[in-house]
Amino acid sequence: MTQLSQYYVPGLHVEDHVVQVPLHWNWAAGAAQPDASSFAGEHIDLFYRLVSSAQNVHADLPLLLFLQGGPGGMGPRPMSAQSIPWLSEAVKHFRVVLIDQRGTGRSSRVDSSLIRRRGQNARETADFLKNFLADSIIRDCEFLRTTVFNSAQWVTLGQSYGGFLTMAYVSLFPASIAASFVTGGIPHIPMNAREVYEHTVPRMMAKTKEYYGLYTDDEAVVGRIADFLSSEKVLLPNGDPASVRRLQMLGGDFGMKPSFERMHWTVDTAFNGEYLSDGFLMELFSSTTSYGSELYWVLQEFIYANKEIEPINWAANDVLRSTKQFDESSRPLMLIGEAALPEIFDEDSALRAFRPAMDELMSDTQWGTVYDEDQLARNDIPIHAAVYFDDMYVDSGLQLDTLSRVGNSHAWVTNEFEHDGARMGAVFEHLYTEALSRGHLEKLFLK
Repeated sequence: MTQLSQYYVPGLHVEDHVVQVPLHWNWAAGAAQPDASSFAGEHIDLFYRLVSSAQNVHADLPLLLFLQGGPGGMGPRPMSAQSIPWLSEAVKHFRVVLIDQRGTGRSSRVDSSLIRRRGQNARETADFLKNFLADSIIRDCEFLRTTVFNSAQWVTLGQSYGGFLTMAYVSLFPASIAASFVTGGIPHIPMNAREVYEHTVPRMMAKTKEYYGLYTDDEAVVGRIADFLSSEKVLLPNGDPASVRRLQMLGGDFGMKPSFERMHWTVDTAFNGEYLSDGFLMELFSSTTSYGSELYWVLQEFIYANKEIEPINWAANDVLRSTKQFDESSRPLMLIGEAALPEIFDEDSALRAFRPAMDELMSDTQWGTVYDEDQLARNDIPIHAAVYFDDMYVDSGLQLDTLSRVGNSHAWVTNEFEHDGARMGAVFEHLYTEALSRGHLEKLFLK
């Protein structure tokens, strides 16, 4: 472990660290140590931060590992103790570990320039990218716990995809965790990517209709933008084509707040006379570009892969293309939520280098073991999950179905928040208080 620096942001003490981990782990589930062969091959950097409140810098508080959403999400960068609501509450009780998941942030970042520098063929690149999924991320976390934090049990908090990682951690290394919190991210187990989109595509349509119902003039404006893009060759500020499909991708944050208002003000100045304005094209680019978040789209559908499966084969695209309301020519134009589409790998210059490998990955049938249904059924780790009833990205019904088969799990179902509730309100405080009142955190504070 190397400590790079330490400093304060308002109300928080932060330590920056980096360790090297194997690109490919050979580490059996539940084993105390990885096989030595893991360290014989290529290594990558794993960056993490240890964050404490300014008042508790020297206090020996329990550890809380934050599992970031995504996939391909780096750890949050706090501006102050109050800038992230869950963190503001967490540092009152824990030392918080913020990881840049492998391939993101300062952890040997994977982007298009790296893919080009590696110079591998499509199959080799696909096999390389498989090392950046949950089975590897959890082993990175376990390596940190056992080597840096003296094998102390820790609490986990998973947001969105972090909930998928939580279920993987509980499956693979259950003895490592004292308790888990999840906000908006319980995967459906057993997994099926097409099933997920069959549930979420209707929600995308409902969200679009809700947006048009709130801002009634915007339906015509969005349709006019789509008509213009269909009839004219339009380029975004970086030279990428501005297509109707890319316009539809503006619905990607419709499961957050205040997404409808952001969309309303984005299209408010879309036209400069008869032509699309430069300002709108810049907003379209900045809201849909994958620069800086390449793995989000690259890995999007493969978070639903576990063991041996049928090929995923662009599941979201298949469901959307079979739903005529999402055609580019349909009016009102439906906006698309979280969905990796083949077009974006052709049109988005940040993703083009990944396209050959994506075709390989979409046809693969063999994946790492991420979830153990038997282990989850006999789980005794307290799991407290916030399930957002209207969640556009992670269907609440599927979440509850999974939790019904996970031992010692407790769901708080609410429609007060959207998918980003942990960033907008006192969601973590609610879950923490509930766990405390049930005695689920007692052993952490009996020092």
